[in-house]
Formats: sequence, structure tokens, C-alpha cells
Amino acid sequence: MSEEEGDEWVGIEGLPESEPSTMFASSDASFTIPDTTLHPITKSIAIFVLFIAASGFLNGLDYASPESGLVQPDEFVYQLSQTAPPNSAMLDGIVFDHRGEPIEGAEIKLEWEERKGWFNSSITVTDANGSFSYEYIKPGLARIDITVEQGNYTDTLVERLLLSPPALIEPYGFTRLDFEVPSPDTFADEPCPFEQETCTKRLIDRNEEQRENPRMDPSAAGIYIMIGYGFMGVSVIAIGFVVWALRSGSVAVLRMSTMFAFFGMGHYYAACILGLTAFLLTFAIPKRSKILNTNSIDATMRSSL
Repeated sequence: MSEEEGDEWVGIEGLPESEPSTMFASSDASFTIPDTTLHPITKSIAIFVLFIAASGFLNGLDYASPESGLVQPDEFVYQLSQTAPPNSAMLDGIVFDHRGEPIEGAEIKLEWEERKGWFNSSITVTDANGSFSYEYIKPGLARIDITVEQGNYTDTLVERLLLSPPALIEPYGFTRLDFEVPSPDTFADEPCPFEQETCTKRLIDRNEEQRENPRMDPSAAGIYIMIGYGFMGVSVIAIGFVVWALRSGSVAVLRMSTMFAFFGMGHYYAACILGLTAFLLTFAIPKRSKILNTNSIDATMRSSL
């Protein structure tokens, strides 16, 4: 490099020094995160949901105890039969004598209510195996008369039935029952019809004693019991979600518990109504947040450049 060029080169100027007035100061902004501590309203709703879940559990226990519950299986099946399609029930059965032998040629008369005040009936006879069947009849209450010849007497057994409606998506409801005709001595102990002293046509009428609990397919009662265990299951799940919500402080989990409690149904649909109420109440819980820095911090920094 020549001297002339060296005289003209002045070098790289340094950065200007910072002014003493240059300051870095914090603002009033603060960092917030969700607060997981429970709001008092959350605790109240959680207790409310526990009560609803207990109601659903008791309802399921009622269903699972058909002999002692408030709602009997026959009442449940009868309610379903009221909304079932017409001519959607099937009935078949076997008639036995008092020794357990099938009766051939027994006359079977089935009578059912087609619609309010209108009754229909059909007559058939049993085959060599004592079997009989009916197709395309109306679900619901029915009366069956079984007439057999025993010696010189014509004996008739009358019973009250409940024909099962279709289940879920099935087109037909099936009812299968076996009948045992009492012995001739049992018929002889019964009084003659119309207060006669002697008679050749004897009758045992169980229609009145079966009015409260008509005979029904045993499998229908089994489905009823399974529904009861289902109610108890969703209630236990609802209780589990409540405990989870209390531990985590999550409103979403608590809201989920109200949905499970809703499906517990409860007696007279109490759990459905209260569960829906609790679900709506969860939206009234205010959102809470936690402030990480509560005090503003001032910092004065001077650049050394």
C-alpha cells in the first residue's frame, strides 16, 4: 500500500456510545396460567353429580332385583309392548301333564286385545310332542285356555300371559313358555263352574292370581336384569369421573361425569333431569387463572459497545 493511499485511509469508525438515557424497563404485563385449584362452585356441582350417580346406581340395582324392585320386569316389557308394531309377536310352547309327559291333541285357545276394547282369538291343537305355536299376533297381555280330556272330564287351565315385543332392531318378539296341566285330582278339588254340584267340565283359572305378574318369557327378564347392570355400570363410571375431576380440577372431566350420570336414568327419570341440570351448571363455573409475576421489575442497562 502506498503512502498516499495510507494517508487517505482513515479506518473503520467505531460504534457510537450509547446514551446514558437508554433504559430497559419492564411493563405492567404479567404471565398467567390456568389455575387448577377447585372453585367452590365446582365442588358443589361435584357433590350434586355424586348424588345423581347414586340415584342411577339404585335404579340399576332395582332392575337387577326383579323380585323385589319398584319396577317389575313385566311392567317394563308391557310398556315396550304398547309402542311395538302390530302382529310382531310369536308364541310357541309345550303342554305337559302332571307327570311331565307331553300332551297330544290338547286344545289351545289364545285371546288377546287387538286394540282398545277389541279382542281377537285363535284356536289350535298340540302335536305329538305337545308343541303349539302362534305367529303374527299383537304383543302385550293375552289369555290362554288349555283344554284336555282326562277320563270322563274335560279340564281347562287358564293362564295370563305377556307376549314379548321385538327387541331393538329385531322385527319380531319371541315368547316361549311351557305349561303343566294339573292332575285330575287337582281339578276335582276345584268347585264346579256356576255353582253346580256336579260337572264334567272342570276349570282352574289362574288369570286373577297372575293379574299383577303374568307369565312371560324368561329371557325377557334376563334382558331386563342386564339393563340394570348397565345402569349401575354407567353410574360407577360417573363417580370415577367425579373423583378424577376433584383431583385434577378439570371442568371438562366434571362435565363428562354429568353425561354418564344422565344415562343412569334413575327412578322416574330423575337422573336424566338432574344430570342435564348439572351439565348446564358446569358452564356457569368461572375460569380461573394464576399470575406468575406480581411485581414489575425495572432494569437499567447500559451498552458497553
